[in-house]
Amino acid sequence: MKRRQNLTFAAVMTACFALFGCNEESANNTDSVATPKQQTFNWKMVTAWPKNYPALGTSAERVAERINSMSDGRLTIKVYAGGELVPPLEVFDAVSRGTAQMGHGAAYYWKGKTDTAQFFTSVPFGLSAIEMNAWLHKGGGLQLWQEAYAPFGVKPFAIGNSGMQMGGWFNKEIHGLDDLKGLKIRMPGLGGEVLNRLGATTVNLPGSEVFTALQTNAIDASDWVSPYNDLAFGLHKAAKYYYYPGWQEPQAVLELIINQAAWDSLPADLQAIVTEAIRAGNADMLDDFTWNNARALSELKQADVQLRRFPDEVLQAMKQESALVLNDLASKSDLNQRIWDSMQAFQQQVTQMHKISEKELYNWRD
Repeated sequence: MKRRQNLTFAAVMTACFALFGCNEESANNTDSVATPKQQTFNWKMVTAWPKNYPALGTSAERVAERINSMSDGRLTIKVYAGGELVPPLEVFDAVSRGTAQMGHGAAYYWKGKTDTAQFFTSVPFGLSAIEMNAWLHKGGGLQLWQEAYAPFGVKPFAIGNSGMQMGGWFNKEIHGLDDLKGLKIRMPGLGGEVLNRLGATTVNLPGSEVFTALQTNAIDASDWVSPYNDLAFGLHKAAKYYYYPGWQEPQAVLELIINQAAWDSLPADLQAIVTEAIRAGNADMLDDFTWNNARALSELKQADVQLRRFPDEVLQAMKQESALVLNDLASKSDLNQRIWDSMQAFQQQVTQMHKISEKELYNWRD
């Protein structure tokens, strides 16, 4: 900045001497040189989460604070919790219309707008958190995501990841496939479609409604996230059995979306600041979940939560049905097929590495 000011001052003085014969005294009077005022931007961010909800809601607040600080106040963002400005499940529409410049949510909530979005939250029995981050940022996944959202005037970014989730809260035990039939469960995304095909009935509810729905038996079961978030909602007080593994979401990308016209209005340096602030937020959320899930699980165990593993028969059926669901989704468009082919190719490749690294470590460490 100082170097730029010096160059500007030198250019002004050169012109002054050439045109008006300025003397040394006037040359040293810097008060006469006007500094252009930089443009400022005031944006709104709508979210799908309760205000300051752990990891999800707090992530939105932290990235807004980070952008404000890094831009020295040139870009300020006011964060709205789900329902404050728009309902939680209308975030995508609000950003697409320009009601808000930014939105914080999960891509699979918008499958009614484009079924392609489901690939960019989680795939049953698919990539882990570190694998998904690598595919998005190194393997071309982010570019495919941007292609999917471009018709809506929305630019997506990965703002965080929950890591591997839990299988969900159930009011009855699951002993076999027959126990899934007629089960009414809150589960969005591709996992919900798998359960539908296995005889369950799935619904899509915002997180703020899950506790009441379980407590009043409006639903029989619900996935949400993992111990950190589930404890915050008190779901252990509304359902007895806590199932694992989270086959439906071996990781879950959280997204930050930006109205394309608003993005294009930013100068290049602010675009770079926003990009780097989001990348920092992406890493921060995974750290948050990894640290706090371990602590929250201990607390849930002390509260006599009944941990249950899905039977092998059920997991095998879920895996087989997941493959069919994903192949059907891929066949719906050329873009879907390209996304699924890219994800599968990377998963096959990275699995060979993790068989002799992470998997071996976990087996021997335990």
